[in-house]
Amino acid sequence: MIRFAVGGLAANKVRSALTMLGVLIGVASVILLLAVGNGSSAAVKNSITSLGTNSLTISSSSARGSGAAMVPKKLTVADAKALAAGNAPAIKSVAPVVTTTAAALYGNISYTPGSVIGTYPAYFETANQKVTKGDYFSNDDVLNSRKVAVIGSTTATQLFDTEDPVGKKVVIGGTPFTVVGVLQTKGSTGFNDPDDVVIAPLPTVQNAFTGFGSVNQILVQASSADTTADAQSDITRILMGTHALADPTKLDFRVSNQASLLTARESTTKTFTVLLGAVAAISLLVGGIGITNIMLVTVTERTREIGIRKALGAPKGVILGQFLTESTLLSVIGAGLGVIAGIAGSHFSIVGIKPVVIPESVLGAFAIAVAIGLFFGSYPANRAASLRPIDALRHE
Repeated sequence: MIRFAVGGLAANKVRSALTMLGVLIGVASVILLLAVGNGSSAAVKNSITSLGTNSLTISSSSARGSGAAMVPKKLTVADAKALAAGNAPAIKSVAPVVTTTAAALYGNISYTPGSVIGTYPAYFETANQKVTKGDYFSNDDVLNSRKVAVIGSTTATQLFDTEDPVGKKVVIGGTPFTVVGVLQTKGSTGFNDPDDVVIAPLPTVQNAFTGFGSVNQILVQASSADTTADAQSDITRILMGTHALADPTKLDFRVSNQASLLTARESTTKTFTVLLGAVAAISLLVGGIGITNIMLVTVTERTREIGIRKALGAPKGVILGQFLTESTLLSVIGAGLGVIAGIAGSHFSIVGIKPVVIPESVLGAFAIAVAIGLFFGSYPANRAASLRPIDALRHE
């Protein structure tokens, strides 16, 4: 039966190859797209956990309620100072952050970093940013609004190539800055490159770019991972005082710890992965429809052969088995090649994300492809096996 099935497929090499190509694309798509979703999830998780389990982020949010509460108060440097000076032993350090963008110029090289950040030195420890060359700027640099900057590795490469940036002057948005340090490479997390950054003293960035208004967020480092909940309570208490809020259900700020942020991001990436898998599954369905079409054509072309074999005594089960074997072989070979293509393709970055293959997706895609071959091949096979010998012999 297998020999006859192989012979039938070999007799129509191009047609069989095109059918297997459809299955190959379907299986490879499932493996690759799920790997991209998994890789994106892993990148986000690594990015968040790299900040440390005792880091908290304060950001503005829309106030709820009515009256004065409808006008939310923005976060300010005064809020950060209140947190640092407040009676809160669970809070270790506080760093207000403003973020903007500006073009950087070094010699005849112009480049626009992903972000220009103004903050305090506490930011580096809270955000787990380490330098590999030079040093951080100091509190004295902040107090005196010095034009110094620490740059990310991507920014350093784009502006200075192999030249040592430390001590060099770079003009950012028309303001000259002296590079005092280069950050350790963190690696890309997909669409955002954490190494494409310029970090400078907060007053310097406010004076040159953003103005002395609100800040984008405030980073807080708890004294330890065990005191994160206490720090979060202290933050809420202090900011309710600075924002003149009496109702804890009508806050105009949001405090996020790494655990809650990680849970939210993982939920999002899981949904993203499921959607990618659903899109890729359509390719498998299309491959199955292709198998049905090819097998129907095959049955039609070999109607007289079927009639002769049945006239010579071939039972219905043998005819059914042969055509089912042909459709199964198409899907097995196509799925096997798809697995190879999917795993090979996962070794390359896709849209800045390093795919991470899920073993279950490989086994699942292969098994589903084979099942689709059986399912979509059953109708043509049953049609062939049900032909009456006399009708098959009369077929032109």
